[in-house]
Amino acid sequence: MGDSKANLQSQKSFVLISGTSNRPLAESIARHLGVQLCAAEIDRFPNGETRVEILESVRGKDVYVVQSTCPPVNDNIMELLLIIDALRRSSASTITAVVPYFGYSKQDKKKTGREPISAKVVADLLAVVGVQRLVTMDLHVPQIEGFFNIPVDNLSPLNLIADYIRKKGMNDLVIVAPDAGGVKRARNLANLLDARLAIIDKYRKHFKEADAMNVVGKVKDLNAVIIDDFIDTGSSIVEAVKALRNHEVKSIIVACTHPIHTEPATQRLKESDCDEIIVTDTIQLGAGKMFDRIKVLSVDDMLARTIAHIHNREPVAYLFHQHK
Repeated sequence: MGDSKANLQSQKSFVLISGTSNRPLAESIARHLGVQLCAAEIDRFPNGETRVEILESVRGKDVYVVQSTCPPVNDNIMELLLIIDALRRSSASTITAVVPYFGYSKQDKKKTGREPISAKVVADLLAVVGVQRLVTMDLHVPQIEGFFNIPVDNLSPLNLIADYIRKKGMNDLVIVAPDAGGVKRARNLANLLDARLAIIDKYRKHFKEADAMNVVGKVKDLNAVIIDDFIDTGSSIVEAVKALRNHEVKSIIVACTHPIHTEPATQRLKESDCDEIIVTDTIQLGAGKMFDRIKVLSVDDMLARTIAHIHNREPVAYLFHQHK
């Protein structure tokens, strides 16, 4: 890894604690930082309510809570809220929520007259319970940062993905946005890889389904990389792959930050005509959702370096830059 351990100037006031949604990632972050995870009991009462008990003193310490709010989303959000409340009531000095995947981020605006803005509700819950800073990764839309009145560090995995693709030695690359909303993300990756840019013109008939209608930009005889923030049911990605195959691309790599993979996503991806699927470990993929074409890249180093810089009161801005 990088220099996270060397830069963690003091462990005396530092505490790293993990929820249950992605403990392997939290353990890996702890190894990078050279610390042990704080002991805690997190389980369920017989009636299904979440039970949290912190087993170590956190009085006067800076605490970092690692918890992705992935499915089961509501359970993981409630667990995060109760961990934070327990820390606040235990006199923690500061509480930073490290949420690699931020649930409800897709519900960032009203699409009809009588809908909640659910991402704002979650932001309010975190602020009310006592979070003083949020570290997250690849929010569905950047304006979600504005839902918070606390500092938000929205990290990008594009350098990680670009490095992996670069090492494959591929030429004639075109980076493809699966819809108009993903153009900026695709352009940033295209700039990193000196690649062309194309866009899928998508029409969504229903919130559960999507049809890819057309491809804007040259893709014929090129190696295509479809980049998105997450794969949920997989319908959009599968349609994008079909559209690109109809335009005679040489190969197709699908890349995303958050592998939600709500069923039947696994079967759809297995049956899709793509050559490889790149994901990160912001969400832990169970054995039943893994297959040979999936490559998992870890964000542990990036999150560890971010935590170290925050704890040392050092700038984190350089972590946001997407260098070639």
